[in-house]
Amino acid sequence: MTTSDSSTAARIPTGKRRMGDVVFANTARGSGVLILAILAGVAAFLIGQSFDSLSANTANFFTTSEWAANVREEPAFGVAALAFGTVLAAAIALLIATPVAIGIALFIVYYAPRRIAAVLGYVVDLLAAIPSVVYGLWGIGWLVGQLGPFYQLLERYLGVVPLFAGPVSTTGRTMLTVGLVLAVMILPIITAMTRDVFQQVPQAHREAALALGATRWEMIRMAVLPFGRPGIIGGAMLGLGRALGETMAVAMILSPSLVISWALLQSGNQTIAAHIALQYPEATGYGVSALIAAGLVLFAITLVVNMVARFVVARRKEFS
Repeated sequence: MTTSDSSTAARIPTGKRRMGDVVFANTARGSGVLILAILAGVAAFLIGQSFDSLSANTANFFTTSEWAANVREEPAFGVAALAFGTVLAAAIALLIATPVAIGIALFIVYYAPRRIAAVLGYVVDLLAAIPSVVYGLWGIGWLVGQLGPFYQLLERYLGVVPLFAGPVSTTGRTMLTVGLVLAVMILPIITAMTRDVFQQVPQAHREAALALGATRWEMIRMAVLPFGRPGIIGGAMLGLGRALGETMAVAMILSPSLVISWALLQSGNQTIAAHIALQYPEATGYGVSALIAAGLVLFAITLVVNMVARFVVARRKEFS
């Protein structure tokens, strides 16, 4: 060590440096513990507040589709149809949004001129700032009217598939419409993460593929997509979490019905979040506690989705 380095080190008080390290470490540790405490507190609240209705419920909570909780004697309710509708709507949105988000991210990073890429990236990010009620108004006020002829075509040519079986809803307020709106809502989340991951692909990997004679698409397929797969999965799972918990847009668009139906072109099905929002103002008796129990199921579904996503991403990184 040189004389200048020794003098610089001598001017830094060792006690203060250690005190700063201790304060920073404790602050970081406290932040982590606080997150766990909040999560545990939310879970404890949901379990405690839903206990009364679950203990009085005369039906199987996980397999029953009816909802008769606003009574004080012998309530009967379950989340089978609600959980099915929640997962179905989120899955539709994820299947639609993920390929589109990957395409947008690839275009912004590897194909678009710099100015166009900057503007397009800003526009995509702007979609995340639009309130969900605006998406709901757009869906119920314009989109449902435009999708009618398209749904008729799907029923005519693909009606043998149970997903597109008729009769087609005349209102257009179907699960497929909800899935399309949710896909637009989660699109900026998946696109942002995918774009950031694609920008981090090592330049040496891309240049090596091009040096071997690969075209731009072959370079993307061999170097970019394998490197960015964990980020794509992580972004998709974040978008899925947003779609699972969406309330206002679904409540405004979907024509609710507590049934389990795979028919995407017919009115029916309902999600947990939208059901809670619609039923809470009129909840009486065990109704409020039952809605909190439904919220507990949604909490568990979201938690499981995030845990699976982290496991998948960790495994992909280890494999890579």
